[in-house]
Amino acid sequence: MQTPEIFWTVILWMIGWGVLGAVLLRRRYLARDLDTSNVPFAGAMAGAALGPVGVGLLWLRTPALSARLTTALALLAVVLIAAAFSFADPENNCVANGAFRASQITNGIIIGIIYGFMALGLTLIFSILGVVSFAHGEFYMIGGMLVYYITVVWFPDAGPLMGVLGACFIAFCIGAVFERAMLTPMYTGKIDRPVEYGILATFGLAFTLQYFVQAMHGASPVKVQRFVDFPRLRFPDGTETAWVTTSRGNLTLFETVSISNPRFVAAVTCILVLLALLYLLHRTWTGKALRAVSQDREAAAIAGIDPNRMNMLAFALGGMIAALAGALLVQAFSWLPQVGAIPAMRSFVIVVLGGLGSLPGAFVGGIMVGLVEAAGTGCIPDAQKAASYIPAYGMIVLTLTLLLRPTGLFGRRFSSGMHGQGG
Repeated sequence: MQTPEIFWTVILWMIGWGVLGAVLLRRRYLARDLDTSNVPFAGAMAGAALGPVGVGLLWLRTPALSARLTTALALLAVVLIAAAFSFADPENNCVANGAFRASQITNGIIIGIIYGFMALGLTLIFSILGVVSFAHGEFYMIGGMLVYYITVVWFPDAGPLMGVLGACFIAFCIGAVFERAMLTPMYTGKIDRPVEYGILATFGLAFTLQYFVQAMHGASPVKVQRFVDFPRLRFPDGTETAWVTTSRGNLTLFETVSISNPRFVAAVTCILVLLALLYLLHRTWTGKALRAVSQDREAAAIAGIDPNRMNMLAFALGGMIAALAGALLVQAFSWLPQVGAIPAMRSFVIVVLGGLGSLPGAFVGGIMVGLVEAAGTGCIPDAQKAASYIPAYGMIVLTLTLLLRPTGLFGRRFSSGMHGQGG
């Protein structure tokens, strides 16, 4: 049997036992009146990693499926898939080139941090308002366009910091005005089906923003210069080599890992803003009020918190976070009025993967999606095909999550009503 045939035989074996494990074990746990929330995921991972042995052990013992057990099974399945791939194509860069692997992993984490940061805005809106904002990608687009117009067209002498701050302020105002004008009726009993109304209203905002920008700006792409240049540094490690070098456009670690300047600056900024957001949510009265509304609107109102004001603040903050992500990445990519479609799709995948309403889940999910994309694009020899497949990786992750763990990695089942529980 040829090596590729062995590879696909192993993959089909893992898929077959994974499906059987998910189906059979769910029935077994249901028959014993046990919790089945994690059973499809654990059964699929046990079948994929250990075949009939893993499925049989879980069938006989029906243990409580802790996070540690399911994570160990998932990691084992990933290791087996990687081993099968290595055996099938030992000359692939992902297998033979350690420096290439390190570079792909590092850049996957960097872009994953940015993905997770953008998804934070979406999950913040959902956890407070109970509405999925379909205008999230347009806020991302608006952020980049505003930086371009502020720093290039309107005020050419303004620095990138003023452009980013201006974009965030305008996006915050747009979100606050829209929430107050269009979403407030959902909470006053004037709307019979508030969830559907929220979806349609945010869809309308998305179309309005996108086509307004296209009407005002046109369809030509724009891009801004790098916000900051790395200083030219070289830190020797005691020998003739250096473990960190910088140029104006890239940061190089250990002479193997190259990180582009715009993505590095964006990732570091996202981490700093994330820390500030966590401080706001956990250390300030306003943040605690937001969390209280996300858990129980009625109880928060009894405690003296105005839920409508918190709704407005949450939607405005969520839109501002998406705009900040766009404002930071306009230096890395060409910008069009339609540029928000793919990032919005990634945000939905990340929110589902991490768990609806979970802020830590959104960030972890973003890093996982970034690593999956880096692995997928790096291990395909044809660079053009690899780039065209990037949107498909997110859809694969979304499909597997919905099939195996619909609540996501850190999600919880929400009670009925206009709100969920925050993570």
